[in-house]
Amino acid sequence: MRIDLHTHSTASDGTDTPAELVRNAAAAGLDVVALTDHDSTRGHAEAIAALPEGLTLVTGAELSCRLDGIGMHMLAYLFDPDEPELSRERELVRDDRVPRARAMVGKLGELGVPIAWEQVARIAGDGSVGRPHIASALVELGVVETVSDAFTSDWLANGGRAYVEKHELDPFDAIRLVKAAGGVTVFAHPGAAKRGDTVPESAIAALAAAGLDGIEVEHMDHDEPTRARMRGLAAELGLLATGSSDYHGSRKTVRLGEYTTDPEIYGEITRRATGAFPVPGAGGRLLP
Repeated sequence: MRIDLHTHSTASDGTDTPAELVRNAAAAGLDVVALTDHDSTRGHAEAIAALPEGLTLVTGAELSCRLDGIGMHMLAYLFDPDEPELSRERELVRDDRVPRARAMVGKLGELGVPIAWEQVARIAGDGSVGRPHIASALVELGVVETVSDAFTSDWLANGGRAYVEKHELDPFDAIRLVKAAGGVTVFAHPGAAKRGDTVPESAIAALAAAGLDGIEVEHMDHDEPTRARMRGLAAELGLLATGSSDYHGSRKTVRLGEYTTDPEIYGEITRRATGAFPVPGAGGRLLP
């Protein structure tokens, strides 16, 4: 059983539409895929409508959080998307994305980069605009070679020359809100140091004590020593250890299913969730 619990579509900063994403997940031999767009559940309905037979969809979102000045992402699975308090917080984060992106475009202009807001808006399309869209603009302009190359201190990494903060959740509040909505929380790529500062292990222990369910261990931004350290930390703290591609379509080189989650861990996630349930494929038809 092949399970990928972290992917993005055009509902945020991926390049596959939600329908394309589930079809591509089935073609990649996945049995389960989670759609976890940034702070958004907007792609879920389209993904469900297109879900091929044999593929199960886990609905979710990747929540933008900040702890002691350090940005971090919280994967939230199988929560009730209509729970009012969590919906309000996700809306606040989404609403701040456009002014934040415009401010980063302004900073890049001051650095001599001939970038225009219209270019970024075109790349983002109907998705929730974010740094990957700006990074793609930098690739188009020849400023950097790849999207990943834009996430350095020179450009868009946390604390980088063109970085601008946005409204983000306190992760302890995120855990509380997701739990209240019947969901399960997993700290995404906690050891991804090349993205910027990471929260200390003592903070992960405090999050675990507050109800965090798991940490993402198998991830493209974790080298093997980091994975080993995160596996040990998960075991020490009694956290679920997941694996995921963090697929963004053509915006990243990682493939769907390149990193996966153990079926027993997936089973525990589904057992803990009460806000929503995995959706089995119906051959591209909406379930009754």
